[in-house]
Amino acid sequence: MEFDKDILSFLEPNLLNKIIDKSLIKEFEKGAEILKEKQYVKVLPIVLEGLVKVYSRFDEKELLLYYIEPAQSCIMTFYATLKNTPSKVFAVTEEPTKVLLIPVQYLPNWLKEHPDFNALFYDQFNLRYLELLDTIGHLLNDKMDKRVYDYLKKKSLLIFEGTSIKMSHNQIASELGTAREVISRVLKKLESNHKIFQDAEGIKIIAPW
Repeated sequence: MEFDKDILSFLEPNLLNKIIDKSLIKEFEKGAEILKEKQYVKVLPIVLEGLVKVYSRFDEKELLLYYIEPAQSCIMTFYATLKNTPSKVFAVTEEPTKVLLIPVQYLPNWLKEHPDFNALFYDQFNLRYLELLDTIGHLLNDKMDKRVYDYLKKKSLLIFEGTSIKMSHNQIASELGTAREVISRVLKKLESNHKIFQDAEGIKIIAPW
């Protein structure tokens, strides 16, 4: 299966050829679970096209941790492969997605032989750490209506490209780690404040915060 190699241009050609030779490229439909919680990881994913959501569970609640965009991998999966421990997260495709699956047995040697391969995961760690700090800042300083608004704005730009956000209140509550009733109440408040508009097509942001 072909893909645009330019998306992995940050890797030196020799390493890129090794990865392509040993790896599998697979396409997934929207909503496919590509990694299960407590599963031992046999392949390391790099997203080529599409988008993947990574979740964790706390007290039977699902919490969205981060998205994996094209040219990115999953730092939690990377850690699980190196330590040979079960995955603490699970991953689901947000839209039709093409993924490069690297067999984990090749990772130790490639990480030693190719410094730029290490850089990919250092960059991923730094990205997720900054996102975590940003999330903590929102939790400490923002009210729920601001959190929901910022979440919808990110969804609108990242996935729906400025069109109506087609998600249920249950889905939003799950990704923000709260109750559906809370989300319904907050969305109603945002609508009354003319920040969003809701109809049969979904939720649309109509004014900046």
